[in-house]
Amino acid sequence: MIVTKQYRCIHSASCLCTKGHLNEDVIFLVFQQLNWNPRLIATLSCVCKWFDDIAKRVLWKEFCCTRAPKMMLDLQSSGSHNVDGNWKALGKLLIYCSGCKNGGLFNSIQIPGHFVYRTRFSRTSGKSFLLPQCRTDVLYVSDPCEHLDQGEEGDVGFFRGVFKSFSVSRVRKMLIDREAKLHPTEACPYCKSKLWSMVQAKMIPRSACPYYVCLNGHMLGICTLLPLSDSEEASELE
Repeated sequence: MIVTKQYRCIHSASCLCTKGHLNEDVIFLVFQQLNWNPRLIATLSCVCKWFDDIAKRVLWKEFCCTRAPKMMLDLQSSGSHNVDGNWKALGKLLIYCSGCKNGGLFNSIQIPGHFVYRTRFSRTSGKSFLLPQCRTDVLYVSDPCEHLDQGEEGDVGFFRGVFKSFSVSRVRKMLIDREAKLHPTEACPYCKSKLWSMVQAKMIPRSACPYYVCLNGHMLGICTLLPLSDSEEASELE
């Protein structure tokens, strides 16, 4: 891969990196050997704006393409080489459960966000979140991240996902045509853009759980998990 070489911080006169940087090829090779470790990429981004820039343009993209190659190939197959939003946001979505805060998107539930060890995304599952007239759109949705024993709420699961080519999707067009309102205070935990409530827009099939979609096509939602009781388990065995 050919990466444009830049040796000095071009973003800020106050940056501490006054003696220049390693060239981008070296950084690329180092992180390739580190298997695009997301924690180290995030740490590098904090050094200065130049490192943050190369992380957003190159490192997070390689992380995404390495962790979910088939999904990334599909997301870019419409002819654009830029995923909606940015690679950093998509990288975070792959490995981070946003949780929720008290009084936030999901009412009284308060669960801190956290990294997840392993997640599967499915475009087949995504179809169940779309109205029939929108099912030509492609939506990848994760398995629920389980959070058990949440008081009165019981067991809950958080799911997240991303639309392919959201800017030209039927879902986005319908949201605009219906003049759906954006959430007044909350923002997408992955790209910080405004959110549409699919419940308020009346765009959720009866069988689907409530969820939000941001201006860049990231989605997040919540579902109730119903554990199998001992009595039901026993009756099945009989």
